[in-house]
Amino acid sequence: MSADFETGPGTVAGVDSSVFRDSEDRISPFWLERLRAYLAAGRADDVAAVMEPLHLADIGDVIEALNSDERLALVRLLGERFDYSALTEVDDSIRAEIMEALPNAEIARGVASLDSDDAVFILEDLEQHDRDEVLAKLPTFERLSLKRSLDFPEDSAGRRMQTDFIAIPPFWTVGQTIDYLRSEADLPEDFYQIYVVDASYQVLGTIALDKFLRSPRVTRIEALMNTNFVTVHATEDQEEAARDFERYDLVEVGVVDESGRLVGVLTIDDIVDVIQEEAEEDIRFLAGIGDEDISNSTISTVRSRAPWLAVNLVTAVAVSYVIGLFGATIDQMVALAVLMPIVASMGGNAGAQTMTVTVRALAMRELQGSRLRRLITREMIVGFANGIIFAILIGVVTWLRFDSVSLGIVIALAMIINMIVAGTAGILIPLALDKFKADPAIASAVFVTTITDIVGFFAFLGIAGLWFGLF
Repeated sequence: MSADFETGPGTVAGVDSSVFRDSEDRISPFWLERLRAYLAAGRADDVAAVMEPLHLADIGDVIEALNSDERLALVRLLGERFDYSALTEVDDSIRAEIMEALPNAEIARGVASLDSDDAVFILEDLEQHDRDEVLAKLPTFERLSLKRSLDFPEDSAGRRMQTDFIAIPPFWTVGQTIDYLRSEADLPEDFYQIYVVDASYQVLGTIALDKFLRSPRVTRIEALMNTNFVTVHATEDQEEAARDFERYDLVEVGVVDESGRLVGVLTIDDIVDVIQEEAEEDIRFLAGIGDEDISNSTISTVRSRAPWLAVNLVTAVAVSYVIGLFGATIDQMVALAVLMPIVASMGGNAGAQTMTVTVRALAMRELQGSRLRRLITREMIVGFANGIIFAILIGVVTWLRFDSVSLGIVIALAMIINMIVAGTAGILIPLALDKFKADPAIASAVFVTTITDIVGFFAFLGIAGLWFGLF
């Protein structure tokens, strides 16, 4: 161990090892080396000293940069000084690994100090018996509050909400409310608006903090409240709630139960996480890799990807069967084997473009009524227009390369057909999957690629066979 690690902060090879980020905004290797030395030596106070200034997101980055043993050493050495909110900033697999290694009593102590939304986020991944044991160790009010949130469907607003909020009656004045806020100890750390409710916690209105703070103390709350407000249902999908934030430019919204009672709030920081998660999920599903992150083990990664590769194998066999139907045609004209991948590849790319636009529009609920008809018409016309453009280009290139006008015309016709089919398939397949309640982000790519390959090969080789009389 170097003298620097033995004596505390200093420099390593002329570099300040107390600096957390390097010039490229990565965790400084010297800072990380120093932390690892402290962890190996079991120096809890030194570990706490270097970790204390960091933001939760940075702590999450540090945890991901460490190996399994070092992560557990970090949590155990920090003990009560470890903020469990940092576990919401790491990959699911890393969080699960840490939670599995910790005793339930320690987890209960850690989540007891968290906001309800962060506590639910951590607890929802535990096995049911572990979750029940952790909840049993919490105070009654916190236990009941977390249990209610966990009873809501996964990926719902109820799972994401924070159960701490400020609700006051309409007959209070601004002065009474300020006195209440100053004297009440059990209030949310951060809030953006105040909710006005009746005796049964039905929401009557909301008051933005800027308007509240500018009002005289004698002003009655009912005179200030905004009655044109937005709420979301606790069972509503978190993606739908995110759309409400986008549509109405919200920073906070109340969450109500089936009886219309206010049970929690969603804030913009939660919704930013939802938007990122949903976007990442759609990207992974489009690639056929499922719920996977870079921290997953090799075995789990193979398990995640293999099923869709198996589906691709089946569709590839179907495509090869189509090519096999024209084996004699290809034998008689070798140029066809050289050119046929071009038609299929162009169709596949065009179909992927349309499919991406369609899947996004479905996710944003933008395909309603005339918009749907307009999109279908547009994509078919775009497919035809692109087909004409690239048919001319590939036709000329083929003519010059193989000195055959006829071959240029054949590939041009096949290109037009496949581009039109690609545009049509790229929109109709996601729509059909959505109609049958299947996630279009998961399966669309496989089917669109298969159709464009089959149509591309069949059109090109079929037209060639007819044109040149090779059948």
